[in-house]
Amino acid sequence: MKEGFLPKNDFHSIFFTDQAEHCSDDIKTLFLRHLEYSLVKDTTNVQPWDIYFALGLSLRDKLIERWLRTQYEYRKQDVKKVFYLSMEFLIGRLLGNTLVNLEEYDNAYDLLKEYGHALEDIMELEPDMGLGNGGLGRLAACFMDSLATQAYPAYGYGIRYEFGIFKQNIVQGYQVEEPDHWLKKGCPWEIQRPEISYRVRFGGKVISEEMPDGRTLHRWVDTNDVMAVAWDIPIPGYKVDNVNNLRLWQATATDEFDFDYFNSGDYVRAVEKKNISENISKVLYPNDNIHLGKVLRLEQEYFFVSATLQDIMQGWKQDHDSFAELPDKIAVQLNDTHPALAIPEMLRILIDEERLDFATAWDITKRCFSYTNHTILPEALEKWSVELFRELLPRHLMLIYQINNHILGEVTRLYPGDITKMRNLSVIEEGPEKNLRMARLCLHGSHAVNGVAELHSQIIKDRIFPDFYEMYPQRFQNKTNGITPRLWLKVCNPQLASLISEHIGDAWVADLDLIRGIEQYAGDPEFLDAFLEIKQINKKELSRHIFRVTGIRASADSIFDAQIKRLHEYKRQLLNVLGTIARYLRIKENPQAEYVPRTVIFAGKAAPGYHLAKILIKLINNLGVVVNKDPDVADRLKVVFLPNYTVSLAERIIPAADVSEQISTAGFEASGTGNMKFALNGALTIGTMDGANVEMAQEIGAENMFIFGLSAGEVSALKKGGYNPYDYYNKDGELRRAIEAIASDMFSAREKGIFDPIVRSLLDSGDPYCIMADFRSFLEASQRIDDLWQDRHAWAQKAILNIARVGKFSSDRAIREYAQEIWDVKPLLLDLP
Repeated sequence: MKEGFLPKNDFHSIFFTDQAEHCSDDIKTLFLRHLEYSLVKDTTNVQPWDIYFALGLSLRDKLIERWLRTQYEYRKQDVKKVFYLSMEFLIGRLLGNTLVNLEEYDNAYDLLKEYGHALEDIMELEPDMGLGNGGLGRLAACFMDSLATQAYPAYGYGIRYEFGIFKQNIVQGYQVEEPDHWLKKGCPWEIQRPEISYRVRFGGKVISEEMPDGRTLHRWVDTNDVMAVAWDIPIPGYKVDNVNNLRLWQATATDEFDFDYFNSGDYVRAVEKKNISENISKVLYPNDNIHLGKVLRLEQEYFFVSATLQDIMQGWKQDHDSFAELPDKIAVQLNDTHPALAIPEMLRILIDEERLDFATAWDITKRCFSYTNHTILPEALEKWSVELFRELLPRHLMLIYQINNHILGEVTRLYPGDITKMRNLSVIEEGPEKNLRMARLCLHGSHAVNGVAELHSQIIKDRIFPDFYEMYPQRFQNKTNGITPRLWLKVCNPQLASLISEHIGDAWVADLDLIRGIEQYAGDPEFLDAFLEIKQINKKELSRHIFRVTGIRASADSIFDAQIKRLHEYKRQLLNVLGTIARYLRIKENPQAEYVPRTVIFAGKAAPGYHLAKILIKLINNLGVVVNKDPDVADRLKVVFLPNYTVSLAERIIPAADVSEQISTAGFEASGTGNMKFALNGALTIGTMDGANVEMAQEIGAENMFIFGLSAGEVSALKKGGYNPYDYYNKDGELRRAIEAIASDMFSAREKGIFDPIVRSLLDSGDPYCIMADFRSFLEASQRIDDLWQDRHAWAQKAILNIARVGKFSSDRAIREYAQEIWDVKPLLLDLP
């Protein structure tokens, strides 16, 4: 490290002392100051939004001194740092979590009560920061919380999308997408850093020059450039002084407008470049079914990693003279393949700008990077056409070919004459259109590769990348996903959190293994009654929300059976729908019988271009219309689709759920984290042995879950043996009647035939996700739910065991494993006066 990188006077200590005195102001002083001086409001014109914004700014003030001191200490002590790169951060709302982490919740509650406002109502005003699509982005948010709570020196990097994941409306049963302008009224948490901006280049050409020493110098010229401007969000840990940083990049033009066009009266052309540049960070996941969408998506990915790598390298060069120690001081984690271009970008910087030779640069790069795989679906393993790269990123295409040539040389040495090995291990996919396979680039360019559940990690080694596992066995690891107990219990279910803390203390909030202490109360009738009372309160609140949003009256005395996740065939919302139709037809056939009341709750968004998933949303809504209005059914069955699924909606549903549907086809879900959130809040899982369900069954006990269906091995064997869905259709009368109800337009009387694609997917397309094969087992598991529900204490006992035994699935545990076994980073706990 360079000597004297910090000023030799004690300005920094004076500064931090002054800041400490400022931040010692209580929340009330800060709040009133921001209302008057930041928002220019007084008691005569203040609105509820002003209350939220001023409270957010006040909490940010309390974070600032800790935040600055954290960054100062990380730099001063030259500790190894983690840089977590993710295209998605599904943060949700920050107010509640920040209040809890800063231990200011009670103070804020009392303050707002003094001024005639309820904190709960003000928290509802905060828009979700929907900078993600699903589990990948939510995992990144949980990891940022755990990194700060455990005092690991870490930085998150992503994109500041102006419009997040779309807002979902339901119109006549159909999903209708609208822009999610989460920044419309501003965001109190973020801080713009206009002085931190980097030029990101696209297109152009590469000029190669032979140097006197025999090396070739490559210059990337005539490029079209955009600027990446930093916006920072402080991420506090729970009951620690450490505050880490999430840096999001916004795209802006190199020039605001062209004066020549402006002066000639062409005002549209004058600002055209600015508008085109800003499109890069305009929206999360542009539709890539069209060429322009693919171009924009690739531009987003490179924009993000280029700005991030330039930022990392600039920070490094401020304090170090050599790159030799770079892998000993930085660890770069790639959250799936979206940031894969960081690998050739680091090579480009080291070779073209820092004049390192390829062998040295490649060794440094591999030792810096690690890669998390999140999927086994072939369509989700990113590929980009060589021609698109040639157009947008010509220098990176050259580098990827150079990497590939180097790798194939090693493959030839290890496996002489094995053409199959060369084809399977090549980054380049040959064919009529050559493609770059980004997962393979990550596998070659990282020192560690991990799956996110034990089953998933085994499938990666055995089925998806067996040749890579043979070549690099030491690189492959498992890191089972986890969730933060701060948000997913203490914040979203405060009454249950209080009940637990009253009996075992609150140390579990920072060490979820300690929640095992409540297992001793699983046989205590008084504790079970208290748990059931809290669950009923949460269910009544959700019932009111359901009625406000949908007009459906859901009885809080029914089983609340929830499946909330993005719509995809492998997640098998359709299996749940078929089971619900079978239940409905049973009631219709014998309306005088006794049935355990059930409310089936769906929520989730379908990708705008995913037609079958969008039709399934329509089917769920139409099924609800028929079932909910049928007098024969009454309150014995309700079907609810709650629109616009977000983190904040999950915080409302999960504490109220009795049953958690985790029913993906075994061998297809990487991990899942919704399963963990539901279990932590005392919902019982009906699920297949897929993803993290397998480990949950080991920890919680399969007898405390409702396990059904084929295993991953059985699914594979069934398909190899020639799976015929008609075999199940013909022999199972209930399955046949449920499908016939869809095909006969029972749920589409006014739009006949609209659900034919769903029927065809089951019968004529081979039922790729084995819905038919698992249908009977699913109904039997559902019957076991009904049977247990009738013994309320037996149900509550299993719920308590779920809560008590879910400690393994904390994101704190996951982060410790990454830190110790992949990143080799150590905590640096701050202790500020």
